[in-house]
Amino acid sequence: MVDVIGAAGLLGHGSDAELLAVRLAHAQRLGNMGWAEWHPHTGETIWSDQVYVIFGRDPALGPIPLPELAELVEPADMGALDRLLWSVERGSEPVQAEFRIRRGTGSGELRDLRVVLEPLTMPGGPVGMHGVIQDITGRRRAERMVSESRRQLLESREQAAEERHVMLAMRDAVLPGPAGRLDLPHARIAVRYVPAEKSANLGGDWFEAAHAPDGRLLLAVGDVSGHGLPAIARMAQLRHALVALAMTGRPAHRLLAWLNELVMHQVKDTTATAIVGHLDPGTRVLTWSQAGNLAPILVRDGVASRLAQPRGVLLGAGWPGPYEPATTRLLPGDLLLMFTDGLVERRTRDIDVGLDLVMAAARDVSVRDLESGLDRLLADIGGPNPEDDACLLAVGVPACEEERSG
Repeated sequence: MVDVIGAAGLLGHGSDAELLAVRLAHAQRLGNMGWAEWHPHTGETIWSDQVYVIFGRDPALGPIPLPELAELVEPADMGALDRLLWSVERGSEPVQAEFRIRRGTGSGELRDLRVVLEPLTMPGGPVGMHGVIQDITGRRRAERMVSESRRQLLESREQAAEERHVMLAMRDAVLPGPAGRLDLPHARIAVRYVPAEKSANLGGDWFEAAHAPDGRLLLAVGDVSGHGLPAIARMAQLRHALVALAMTGRPAHRLLAWLNELVMHQVKDTTATAIVGHLDPGTRVLTWSQAGNLAPILVRDGVASRLAQPRGVLLGAGWPGPYEPATTRLLPGDLLLMFTDGLVERRTRDIDVGLDLVMAAARDVSVRDLESGLDRLLADIGGPNPEDDACLLAVGVPACEEERSG
């Protein structure tokens, strides 16, 4: 510790000493620190100007004697002051402590102080103590703000993780995997639900793959607008409604018309996209319709292309016109992908780039090993979407030799 007491006197009188004193006072103001000296035997106390500022005390009142200093210390910090004084009286090295004081009368503004003291020794022995007092209120306040921010961030992360757990549990309850084996005599079915990386962006994407009463296979994917628990609840309504309506045996375009009526009148302030189709296991003909969803991708003979899209707009958009049907006959070796937009959309790239990536990756998916092929496809296109969840439903038709070997 640099002993600044009497610096000007030690250097003598003159312009150099006065300049150094001015610079020293300026340094004390910038560092919000000052020096103090106590002489218990004589009762004398000396403060530099900045210590008066730190304590909020009028210099005309003089410095506070050491016995009265305790009256300003916050009661919870009295132990720190006692240990400081006890250490400096019984040692020879500088010691330090931090404690809080109340400015003025002891009931004023709370301030954090850092005090460094050491014995003041003369040739005849110890005569008191001197040291440096620094106001570190701003620093400690900033540290407390950072600590509080970290605590709130940790709580937010824990809350987000818990919310994500609840939402995924609800999705698992509402959107279980396909019941039973969906591989047909001449087709293989695989589905993937890919949750968004960010908890708050879990949305209303869904799929359905189930046997219909007439022997056909109902295949569907969809996406309800919004995120979080409200979107999951609306998704459940829409998916369950489709399953119930499909029991009528009506074609896909009629099912979408009914769903549109449901969204407009029962699930208000909501829009949704969907593809609904029926796959005939004997003929491998997929009859399908869409409502504002991206067209499926067909991979045939190593070439990936998007199917021609029949007319149909968003569910809930208020469009009274009919949803058009489309028919696609699947051939041995074909791979058909139905998916929601979260699979191909990213904030950082154009949707056409995402579609190109999916089509390129789809060419390498083997119908013989469809499950692992879909996993590789998802990895090749960049993994889960940070901003949105996605559903992917794949229909693979084995080649003739695979059917014979199976």
